[in-house]
Amino acid sequence: MSTVAFLNIGMHGHINPTLPVVAELARRGHTVTYHTSPAFAAEIEAAGATVCRYPGGDPSLPDPPTPFTLLDGLANAALGLLPTVLADLRRIRPDLVVHGSMCPWGAVAARELGVPAASAFTTFAFNRHTPSPTRVSWQLLAAAAARPRTARSYVRARRELHRRYDTRGLPLLDLGNVRQPLNLVFTSRAFQPGAAGFGPSYRFVGPSVGARPADPSFPAGSLRDPVLYASLGTVFNDHPRLLRTFAAALAPLGGTVVLSTGQTDPAALRPLPANVLARPFVPQPEVLARAALFVTHGGMNSVNESMYAGVPMLVVPQGADQPLVARRVVELGAGLSISTEDATPQAVNALARRLLDEPRFRDAAAILRAAQREAGGYLRAADELERHLRGGGRARPAAPADPRER
Repeated sequence: MSTVAFLNIGMHGHINPTLPVVAELARRGHTVTYHTSPAFAAEIEAAGATVCRYPGGDPSLPDPPTPFTLLDGLANAALGLLPTVLADLRRIRPDLVVHGSMCPWGAVAARELGVPAASAFTTFAFNRHTPSPTRVSWQLLAAAAARPRTARSYVRARRELHRRYDTRGLPLLDLGNVRQPLNLVFTSRAFQPGAAGFGPSYRFVGPSVGARPADPSFPAGSLRDPVLYASLGTVFNDHPRLLRTFAAALAPLGGTVVLSTGQTDPAALRPLPANVLARPFVPQPEVLARAALFVTHGGMNSVNESMYAGVPMLVVPQGADQPLVARRVVELGAGLSISTEDATPQAVNALARRLLDEPRFRDAAAILRAAQREAGGYLRAADELERHLRGGGRARPAAPADPRER
């Protein structure tokens, strides 16, 4: 058996999809380690990995990030973390490094050690037809000109990384799109824009949905149909006005409206309609399995899980890649989208009513549900990593679940 080292940024959307893969590799007898922020240590250990905590707590990344501030945060995080990460990995001696596509220190560490690597894309895969948010663009250059101190910080960090480490293969700017000979993309080919434009190094394995610990405090048995679910995810979720809008708009349409409030205290939203259940966090897959409609910020994990359950969506994008995800949901007919500025109770109610009443949305969601499940999920991801190990880290022909990847 082999030793597989995972490295990632400390955000739910990037870590959660890897946990079922970690658990499956551990179940198959591999030794798995995971470099992570302290906040995620318990759930990663529960998946079966040995946790290596990043020094000094969580790396300082902008919250919420913009493409340009994210670049600076990633470059400086890499510079700060690599000494400890490399010392750990030299002790662990992994046979394979698996890093997030936004984790440049994972790519540099693998090259320094001469170890095969794979990249994990928990959002879309990016190329010139589906541009990465951190690619070179006029918008990015304008942001750099508007923030000269941040620009200087980024240039210093990249120069120092180049001086200290082997950074060959690391993009000059596009640190949100770090690729390897094997790139696992945690969505289906059906949902990926321009999927035909990606070569065989990209394996669209679908959503990585595994068993999660039960939440005995959640009153699943008391939910009444139709269940309507609304959430703003784990990053852009401190938005009381929008959460109140969701509650007011959905309450007349639902048996139970489940409202995930994130950083907002549910008490701050009171009074709420009697059929609204507001909690800081909810067991999302469990709720989606019952839901007739999902009002979501459009984070890729949430949208993947909604498609996996076959639930139509109303997407209210907040930032990052969410506008792109929202457009794709609408293009494929599985939902509708509205901007935060336009999201009044009346507008949200009208769109939600359409999604509930018009069968075409449920039909499109059912098609995507089939595509998501046929992609293979965490079992296929583990298979691909084992194939990559057997091939010594070289690109090999796939044996995919989807015949279009042959």
